[in-house]
Amino acid sequence: MIGIVNYGAGNIFSLTAALDRVGISYGMINQEEDFDRYEKIIIPGVGHAGAAMDKLTESGLVEKIITLGKPVLGICVGMQLLTTHSEEGDANLLDIVPLKTLHFDRFIGEKVPHMGWNSISPKNKCPLFQDIPNNSYFYFVHSYFIEENQEYTSALCNYGIAFSAAIQKDNFFGVQFHPEKSGKAGEQVLLNFSNL
Repeated sequence: MIGIVNYGAGNIFSLTAALDRVGISYGMINQEEDFDRYEKIIIPGVGHAGAAMDKLTESGLVEKIITLGKPVLGICVGMQLLTTHSEEGDANLLDIVPLKTLHFDRFIGEKVPHMGWNSISPKNKCPLFQDIPNNSYFYFVHSYFIEENQEYTSALCNYGIAFSAAIQKDNFFGVQFHPEKSGKAGEQVLLNFSNL
């Protein structure tokens, strides 16, 4: 069963609707002891990374998340929280994956935010993308991106600059796109995570 970290900065409804569609059971994590009830953990997130980190800190769940040994999936801002630092709010984050979250404006001439469908290229044989064809399309909404890195980038996307559409370090996974809004390919990512 999947536990969803309920810290007040995630779009829980669309995520739970997608989990319902594919038959994945889930529950909410509101306090530290709730983590023990679930085999896998999702950290959702929308909005401002700095504000999301503040809410996560206020929830008292940060220390437990950092020490988790079970599979963890960060979605959108939830993925950015796994990195060391975000330019959004000049915020120090969980520092699980030693990468930075940067603003598109400094690097591209494209419209910001990056919003809509874009293709990705899986890297490093990440199990999240099993049975998903290369160059499949996923739905993105974000103004900040995680830098590309050969060691930790598990899927690449391009929007004026190549960036990490997904990352992985050990049992921690992150996707910048919204799998819950990405049709069959997104549902397959959620199924693959649930089957890890």
